[in-house]
Amino acid sequence: MHSTTNAIKTAQQVIDNTSKVIVGKRDVIELAVATLIAQGHLLIEDVPGVGKTMLAKSLATSIGCNFNRIQCTPDLLPSDITGLSIYNQQNGQFEFRQGPLMSQVVLADEINRATPKTQSALLESMEEHQITVDGVTHPLHAPFMVLATQNPIEYEGTFPLPEAQLDRFLMRINLGYPSIEEELEIISEQEIAHPITVLESVTTPAGIVEMQETVNTIYVDSLIREYIVKLTESTRSHPEVYLGASPRASLGLFKTARALALIRERDYVIPDDVKFLAPTVLSHRIILASSARMQGIRSMDIVNNLLSELAIPGIAS
Repeated sequence: MHSTTNAIKTAQQVIDNTSKVIVGKRDVIELAVATLIAQGHLLIEDVPGVGKTMLAKSLATSIGCNFNRIQCTPDLLPSDITGLSIYNQQNGQFEFRQGPLMSQVVLADEINRATPKTQSALLESMEEHQITVDGVTHPLHAPFMVLATQNPIEYEGTFPLPEAQLDRFLMRINLGYPSIEEELEIISEQEIAHPITVLESVTTPAGIVEMQETVNTIYVDSLIREYIVKLTESTRSHPEVYLGASPRASLGLFKTARALALIRERDYVIPDDVKFLAPTVLSHRIILASSARMQGIRSMDIVNNLLSELAIPGIAS
């Protein structure tokens, strides 16, 4: 119980600290921290200028991790992000020169501007927490998290992420525009200097790893486990869905529900945790039928409809 209390305290400190930079988006920060605790990766889909890069930077600073940003472009090569072996003439040996992917928090900015070959270079790091260059495997330091951004409006010169890669992202979120009051607060806070310049870490990478281990002690009732699986399974039989969410989605929902329970200062998961997370965990893993796309139906709408239709555990229908 003592370690759970410490983990809850650490999670709250990280969220509060990140909120000093990202104004009025506590829910979004909670989702980002839940992804970190669940050892997942985050896809941020939104228009330019709403704070996607700042969210990644402030989160990395708050947890005391090293941070690298990769600006994805069509001419970016896999070796540009993983690193490459260079021949050293002095000692007659090849030496590995690490790329920006050899970091703890990595921001892949505008990921859909990179070619499929370069996008696929991220897959091994995201799934296996390692990279392989010239047949040599290099483990990545824990904690490791990829935050990728993409602009949902601009499609010219982009390479849409394939389903296999979308499935590697634990959540897909968007920040949205701030309210008038929040935007005024942003202007006021950045009048002299940006808050990120004075932001300090509130924990260490070791503290995050401990929190990632502690989350495994969060209790999940069998009824809630069944609710998670039924929710994921119902996406596969929906008439407007061509391809439903995979078992990886069920596992992702299970892990993030535990992480959210920890963030919300509980040592057990409740159905509301699952309901809150389902749209961000499931929607990007669903491929809509062509008829649904023609009608302007979004995968987020499908998930929200399923949430309203599926019986909540412990409540009589």
